[in-house]
Amino acid sequence: MKMTIAPSSSIETPLLKGPLESLKRAVRERKSVIEDVQTLVSEITRMTECAKDDTTCSAPNTAANIETLDSVISKLQGFKRKLQDTASEEEDQVQRCRARIQHLALLTSGPESVNRWRSLHLDRLLVDHMLRCGYYDAAKQLAESSKIQDLVDMDVFYSARNVVDALKKHSCTEALQWCAENSTRLKKMKSKLEFKLRKAEFLELVCKRQLMDAITYARKHLAPWAKTHMKELQQAMATLVFVNDLEASPYKHLFDDSRWEDVIDTFHQDNHRLNNLTLESLLTIYLQAGLSVLKTPFSYQPDCNVEDPLHWPKFQTLAAGLPYAKHLHSKLVCFVTKELMNEDNPPMVLPNGYVYSYKALQEMAQKNSGTITCPRTGFRCEFHELSKAFVS
Repeated sequence: MKMTIAPSSSIETPLLKGPLESLKRAVRERKSVIEDVQTLVSEITRMTECAKDDTTCSAPNTAANIETLDSVISKLQGFKRKLQDTASEEEDQVQRCRARIQHLALLTSGPESVNRWRSLHLDRLLVDHMLRCGYYDAAKQLAESSKIQDLVDMDVFYSARNVVDALKKHSCTEALQWCAENSTRLKKMKSKLEFKLRKAEFLELVCKRQLMDAITYARKHLAPWAKTHMKELQQAMATLVFVNDLEASPYKHLFDDSRWEDVIDTFHQDNHRLNNLTLESLLTIYLQAGLSVLKTPFSYQPDCNVEDPLHWPKFQTLAAGLPYAKHLHSKLVCFVTKELMNEDNPPMVLPNGYVYSYKALQEMAQKNSGTITCPRTGFRCEFHELSKAFVS
């Protein structure tokens, strides 16, 4: 039997793109280190030539030369460590790319391999979801037991864990360092994270009544954002006026603890985008896709069929906000008479948009002197106001 990966390949794009982008970053870092080494070597060469040319150099200073050489050796050792770390990172990312390509190749290797892929795929979804929910130990155990460490991005979530933990303690130091390390890409994304972090630190100073420190901080860190975030900046600065009574301030909401939740959510979104991850967990995406197919108005009725998964309250909660997409019947059945609507008993549309069979509405009109009352909304109209619906 011929298998196809078309339905899965599009949503599996982050699976390959993630480690590939990490590999590209490691290569760029290696290039940067090599350029630094070249600059240092050029400086050493210049110093050597200077030492040979008595006309341009002063009398040799042994202590100074030894100090210079020690500095050069220290820098070279630092470059060596960076290159070793970069080489290790490149090797890890290449291995992850290879493992993920082999994982996707299972989809084209026959039914048994496809079943194996489905099992690993489910484990991947669960690990990804647990990591996003903060269940790091459980996610690690499942990844190790299923041997899918190379198929999940645990390093991304573990590195983010320290930032999130610090933000929960109202500390922006780690998050600002992360922003500095990824400043170029964050600017391309037009991220608001750094501004939110700076604003949060400013508001903390205001809350502590450290007004001069707050003003100095605003001039240094908030002023550069005035061009793109003027309104939010003005609101933040206005809090200085109400510092003696923040509870009565019109900007009281700025000091609510929910602002830290907003900062954490923004960090998660930017971190996922930087690492080519979906903003929602894949498990959530798959569940919502499946539930939207099954969801009907009847799923929320007390007499809902027990075979419908949406008769469970938890599934109903998950499906909240999703569209109704399932057509329960292949034929139109009148809500009133429960009879089929066809060419002999055509569907008729009321001005309010509801549809009933011709026979049901005709019988209702005969009993009420030509007046039709919608059984579901109570809307009233005359029989001649109905229009015939044509089903293609």
